[in-house]
Amino acid sequence: MHFQVTNSPFNEEQAELLNRLLPTLTESQKVWLGGFLAASPSAAAAPAPVSAAEAPQAAPAPSAAPAVSKDVTILYGSQTGNAQRLSEKAGKTLQSNGFQVTVSAMSDFKPNSLKKLQNLLIVVSTHGEGDPPDNAITFHEFLHGKRAPKLEELRFSVLSLGDSSYEFFCQTGKEFDQRLEELGGERIAARVDCDLDFDEPAAEWLDSVLSGLSEASAGAAPSQETAAAPAAESDYSRTNPFHAEVLESINLNGRGSNKETRHLEISLEGSGLTYKPGDSLGVYPQNDPKLVDDLIAALGWNADETITINKQGDVRSLRDAFLSHYEITVLTKPLLEKIAQLTGVDELHDLIGDSEKVKAYIHGRDLLDLVEQYGPFGVSPQAFADVLRKMPARLYSIASSLEANPDEVHLTIGAVRYNANGRDRSGVCSILCAERLQPGDTLPVYIQHNDNFKLPEKAETPIIMIGPGTGVAPFRSFMQEREEAGAEGKAWMFFGDQHFVTDFLYQTEWQKWLQSGVLTKMDVAFSRDTAEKVYVQHRMQESSKELFQWLEEGAAVYVCGDEKNMAHDVHHTLIDIVEKEGQMSREQAEQYVADLQQQKRYQRDVY
Repeated sequence: MHFQVTNSPFNEEQAELLNRLLPTLTESQKVWLGGFLAASPSAAAAPAPVSAAEAPQAAPAPSAAPAVSKDVTILYGSQTGNAQRLSEKAGKTLQSNGFQVTVSAMSDFKPNSLKKLQNLLIVVSTHGEGDPPDNAITFHEFLHGKRAPKLEELRFSVLSLGDSSYEFFCQTGKEFDQRLEELGGERIAARVDCDLDFDEPAAEWLDSVLSGLSEASAGAAPSQETAAAPAAESDYSRTNPFHAEVLESINLNGRGSNKETRHLEISLEGSGLTYKPGDSLGVYPQNDPKLVDDLIAALGWNADETITINKQGDVRSLRDAFLSHYEITVLTKPLLEKIAQLTGVDELHDLIGDSEKVKAYIHGRDLLDLVEQYGPFGVSPQAFADVLRKMPARLYSIASSLEANPDEVHLTIGAVRYNANGRDRSGVCSILCAERLQPGDTLPVYIQHNDNFKLPEKAETPIIMIGPGTGVAPFRSFMQEREEAGAEGKAWMFFGDQHFVTDFLYQTEWQKWLQSGVLTKMDVAFSRDTAEKVYVQHRMQESSKELFQWLEEGAAVYVCGDEKNMAHDVHHTLIDIVEKEGQMSREQAEQYVADLQQQKRYQRDVY
């Protein structure tokens, strides 16, 4: 093909440039360029006028379907960073396939821009009891409100992250998916709901999305070489953890305490792993060996029998697989359904037919309880293992600053012990750390970055930290970081626990920071030291005037700890303070706090 001024609508300079470019293009580049030109807004413009004599007399071509834009917007709602990480990875993969991609947190997206989009991907986690993560609340409310626009031109797909041990599994993703359909949107690919082991289903969802976008967009789908996902950013990650040496394990609670809180110091030397205050450490634990042995015995199997544990064909002994690969301490409704289908036990089918009975049964029970009551089952170890969930990592807020502790990461872990249904039970990871882990042992770990819980960019910004119990962890990291940086902004800490004498975690460090001025003010609440229980929210109320003044000065508020009780009470106390001290209506106070979240001046790391 050779362009000339006489046989094309181009001038001499344009024709020369095109003739120099075209011979250098590969076939796939030509296809992509054709699709790009067809999809561009100018493609719809009217061609230059020609006379009837000049117009060719060919038969009219059949009308083509309108080209679909190659612009893709990915919005994520993330509490711990998983949805953000998957969104960014999806963005890189789509960009490498010729799409123009915008990746944004839902809190940073202007909802009124929604009607301008043609291709929208939603990646969102579900938090607590079916709630959206903090940075998705405003967008979720807009989409489900009266102001949401009709979206007949929108094509979308949803990737939903959740935990099947919760009743409202992936609820937020389901709600986004349903609502976008109600508003007129058309799915690019079906919604995928991911459990804690989300890497494979997330990759399959992205493949489906890429296929759907490529088919609809002008031009052919890209070659296999360009479709490959981008390389991992670091050597060690969630799917390739670093085996880190434990340096120290110290009980922070004094003699006579009702609690045991472990301070772990872990070496990252040689890993290349880095983190910032507010990030978390993912830890892959091992199950209690006694529980594993009891379970295998109850099933009537040989602990040395081998099974295949993944699609890659890795083989382990049954005991090793139950120790470190499979989750055996949590029952979920999906697991009961799979085991009932696998075993054909009538009593199990009767149980899963009643949702309320299922909820009551799984509370406080584990796989051994199920096997002892309904087993042993006449199935092979391989078939049984295939329905189990992979052992999920446990995320812990990092309690150290890398600047203050090079090549180390510190954790604050509360040991979990309780009795339920006639048996003593314990937390998988917390009791591993408290009872079986010794200095010199190793733990498989990775860094979970969390951009939703970060110190202010300006060191002079005042900060208010609220973290009772092990919720103190990230604020120790904050203080170490600010001390190293010489930050001069004011800092106020609210800490609470049971007893002053035995449960004041990191007491000497807090006192040192108060004396040096790194920490401006500290309020403590020890609930069991007084006749009437006092919690951190009560201390907030006692200082309501000053706290509101800090907010008016631009302070950022951070909350870490139990979501269901503490964080819920602190949230409503914050609204009460704003309402009272700001002389606002309840609605105005709620909007004030919502604006703090939108401005990233109210951040929560809750569990």
